[in-house]
Amino acid sequence: MFLPDSPRYFVKRGRIEKARNALVRLRGQPPESEYVEAELAEIIANEEYERSLIPSTGWVSGWANCFKGSLWRQGTNVRKTILGTSLQMMQQWTGVNFIFYYSTPFLKSTGAISNSFLISLIFTLVNVCSTPISFYTVERFGRRPLLVYGALGMLICQFLVAIIGVAVGFNHTHLDAAGNSIANNISAVNAQIAFIAIFIFFFASTWGPGAWIVIGEIFPLPIRSRGVALSTASNWLWNTIIAVITPYMVNSDKGNLRSSVFFIWGGLCTCAFVYAYFLVPETKGLSLEQVDQMMEECTPRTSSKWRPHETYASQAGKSEGGKLHSQLIADVERKGSVF
Repeated sequence: MFLPDSPRYFVKRGRIEKARNALVRLRGQPPESEYVEAELAEIIANEEYERSLIPSTGWVSGWANCFKGSLWRQGTNVRKTILGTSLQMMQQWTGVNFIFYYSTPFLKSTGAISNSFLISLIFTLVNVCSTPISFYTVERFGRRPLLVYGALGMLICQFLVAIIGVAVGFNHTHLDAAGNSIANNISAVNAQIAFIAIFIFFFASTWGPGAWIVIGEIFPLPIRSRGVALSTASNWLWNTIIAVITPYMVNSDKGNLRSSVFFIWGGLCTCAFVYAYFLVPETKGLSLEQVDQMMEECTPRTSSKWRPHETYASQAGKSEGGKLHSQLIADVERKGSVF
């Protein structure tokens, strides 16, 4: 009711005037604004360019397009699909859902916490209150630094929780007179809880929202909806896998890893740090069309220095007044896809 359909959605389906109206509403500009005209021209030109590379021929081929191209070239569809799905996999590998799914029974097993539900509630509040911080930092510092330094903060916290637990914390308990398991060093357990909360802060302000932002910006228009769908499916697949295997790692009659399980999450956060440094591009300040160009012309490590130097609209050719040729617009309207 309040949010119009994307102008790129309308352009893909050949409804140019509706795309213009959507831009007018989103940008708060009059219909004759040169800013609206320039952005619409770029969207149309990009759609025509992408359609020449990735024709919309049907439902099956639309999904197959997500896996086209070379694995060794940065800007191909298959590389972008792998980037999106693996980014969501890495988000789950941080171990955050171990905290939210299993923190209550895990903390209760130490006997050091009188109200484990209250602790899990605090973890949830830290998660909720930390997320809005990313609304500012993702635009102030960029997507790539957010993921790199977020992973660094998480891996430090995870390893500290593991080391404290193995040395003097969760892993060291004794039985009281009633036969209940009690931690030998309550202060050490409290320190572990504090570092878990700090870990959640790093996750909620970086990887939590950051991964979703990046997958929404890396896919070209013809496969954007399918690419995001595959990435989301990857998130829930790994969410399920981790939820299933975690009890086998920590239950007393199974792996009984106790605090040592945080070495696993710390190791996986280290993988996320390396992954973000080498594979995640910087998309801050770029339009979706410019992201396509950037990923074709530079590597993730140099992406923050990339600047737009030519637009799809300029390549397609503009008529006087900065508008695209009417023939090109007519072609886009004629070729509007239903897929």
